[in-house]
Amino acid sequence: MDEPEQKAEEEKGGETPIVVAKKVTKTYDTGRVKVEALKGIDFSVKEGEMVAVMGPSGCGKTTLLNCLSGLDDLTDGQVLIRGRLLTDMTDRERTRYRADKIGFIFQAYNLLPVLTAVENVELPLLLSGTPPKEAREKAIDSLRAVALEDWQDHKPSELSGGQQQRVTIARSLVNRPEIVFGDEPTGNLDSEYSKEIMDLLKKLNKENRQTFIIVTHDFNVGRMADRIVMMKDGVIEKDFVPAPY
Repeated sequence: MDEPEQKAEEEKGGETPIVVAKKVTKTYDTGRVKVEALKGIDFSVKEGEMVAVMGPSGCGKTTLLNCLSGLDDLTDGQVLIRGRLLTDMTDRERTRYRADKIGFIFQAYNLLPVLTAVENVELPLLLSGTPPKEAREKAIDSLRAVALEDWQDHKPSELSGGQQQRVTIARSLVNRPEIVFGDEPTGNLDSEYSKEIMDLLKKLNKENRQTFIIVTHDFNVGRMADRIVMMKDGVIEKDFVPAPY
């Protein structure tokens, strides 16, 4: 981001956004048909903000999430994280950035059934080279943050759906990421567990000043965010602050 653009963003929002998308386009080409999933998206998120991305199935919500996080390449446009273009990073730098600075929470818990809760949480740290003793301490701290320290030795099959999602959240936050991307993080849960998980995410968002970008189809989830971005057919239709929950 050049200096005039950065100053404009600061004047408009009070601070420089941590995530900026400029004219982001994503086209999937199967060889027989081209699908334009994103059509020139302009979007930004401030540090410490929680944003819900909503809209009907197939509108481009998950594609936007994947492009912002670097999981998917852009067809055109730019994504900047803390003012740095994702396209300026090498594949290794991008992988390291995702491991160190970004957390992911998915609808599917993706927990390994043979591992206990604490082993699931510490696994990404061990894979990134963290010493075992330090990884275990950080994993326990992360489980404590989601009120599951007493369940650390239980395997996923011994936990409820809400508890399994809490383990997933603990794993996604164990490296204290700056940005957390959630793709339908409450999609497999009933309304009671959904609110429990969103209350937890809001608490962590405020306490740690972490930035959350969450895709959801559930307006009860979306209205707990600071902003709602409504998408339709690959474009942003509305961007607004929901009424107090």
